Amino acid sequence: MGYSADVIIIGAGIGGLTAAALLQERGFSTITLEKNAVPGGSCAAFTRGGYTFDAGASVFYGFSDDDRNGSLNLHSRLFRRLGVDVPVIADPVQIHYHLPDDIDVPVYYDQERFLRSLAERFPGEEEGIREFYRELEEVYEILSSLPAGSLEDPVHVLSVGRQYPSLVFALALKTFRSMGKTARRTIRDRKLLRFIDMEAYSWAVQDAVSTPLVNAGICLADRHHGGIHYPVGGAGAIPDALCRGIRKFGGQVHFRREVTEILVRRGKAEGVRLADGELLTSRAVITNATVWDTCNRLLRDSRYHIPDDKYLRAPSWFQMYLGVDASVIPDGFNVHHIFVDDWADYSMPGGTIYFSAPSILDPSVAPEGKHVIHAFVTDETSRWQQLRRGDREYEKAKKKLADELITRTEALLPGLRDAVELEVLASPLTHERYLNRYKGTYGPLLYPGQNVLQKPQNRTPVRNLYAAGDSTFPGQGVIAVTYSGVSCASYIARKLGNPLEYL
Repeated sequence: MGYSADVIIIGAGIGGLTAAALLQERGFSTITLEKNAVPGGSCAAFTRGGYTFDAGASVFYGFSDDDRNGSLNLHSRLFRRLGVDVPVIADPVQIHYHLPDDIDVPVYYDQERFLRSLAERFPGEEEGIREFYRELEEVYEILSSLPAGSLEDPVHVLSVGRQYPSLVFALALKTFRSMGKTARRTIRDRKLLRFIDMEAYSWAVQDAVSTPLVNAGICLADRHHGGIHYPVGGAGAIPDALCRGIRKFGGQVHFRREVTEILVRRGKAEGVRLADGELLTSRAVITNATVWDTCNRLLRDSRYHIPDDKYLRAPSWFQMYLGVDASVIPDGFNVHHIFVDDWADYSMPGGTIYFSAPSILDPSVAPEGKHVIHAFVTDETSRWQQLRRGDREYEKAKKKLADELITRTEALLPGLRDAVELEVLASPLTHERYLNRYKGTYGPLLYPGQNVLQKPQNRTPVRNLYAAGDSTFPGQGVIAVTYSGVSCASYIARKLGNPLEYL
């Protein structure tokens, strides 16, 4: 049988692009299909009026030049493998937290400086603080010693188990622990435990008790080793570089080509159907869609459908993109901030404000004398479904929420409203429509108490259909979905007879 390609990838999100790039470099032919005009999904960028805005992510792990720093220093290794350059700028502060109870804490790249500043804020808890973050360091130290690969690949698992038996055993034990319960072993101060909840919520959109310790070790320890970096030109530089890498080795990336169905015959994926009716065939298919979109929309057979509540569904977002006069941002202002008015509302829609001004690091993303600001809050499509995109009431609802968001954000940046020169707003309906994500969700989450390994992996119930992206282990965030793409490519390459070399 003649195939259109060895592997077809549905969606040019970071997980799918990573898998495509590694497979193509290894000699497999790939076709990546993206419904939009640009790659990246939630890690894309767009321009308006001379400003370049990050559609979603702007905090990036994995770009250290030194492979000894950073447990998942995958971006540098990946782009080195592809021979593609992605210039980045180091950020000395990961996030600056502004929380109730006068908790004002910048998380410095310098770990000792961060721990000292936290201990100064909670002087009676210094020993507990150091012990808790040391637990995260232990996870980091284990992960930094293990090669990335699929947990479903028996050859990989056995190989790693033989080489690092004590580390694998220790990591296995830690998969049963949560970040919050670990913190409560050594810390008693309720305000400090609230801060640790926010450390989890900042990227997992769950409190610390619901967040697996292993995931916390990746995000909250690696920042002090590999550090946080920003790609020159904005978040879109990462997917653009992956596309260059794919094409460099002969792969195809097609935009404005939407997949509407995964073709399955006798329980095996054989290709895809596009919106224009064209059929493409392959030896394997990778879906970068959410687990709900994959199983309930792209797979037409009801036997593969899953209930809405099989996993917790992370919320969606309301996003505000502003072009502002540079004078509103004072000298020494950090790039990334999280702001909470009231602990009672932090996990409710709109309760936590995420704020970034990446032009502080990279002036190229804004006109001279200007800055870009991205502020966003959790939200739900259910709060918008009575409205229709483009209608006057829909625009009024967006404007009302944006005005409230600006008013609250002026606690950080007085005079922000008067400095705004450009405003672009996006509701959860935008997220749902643009990214083809079920109810605009940020992805599936585990229920409290579930083991992190119960997260969907790269395999699916359909033979030759694999998954990458934030619906798969290890979860949300750019470095996490990069890992999912690496493990997915590793599994497929071995199945197709030409295993990848470890990054």
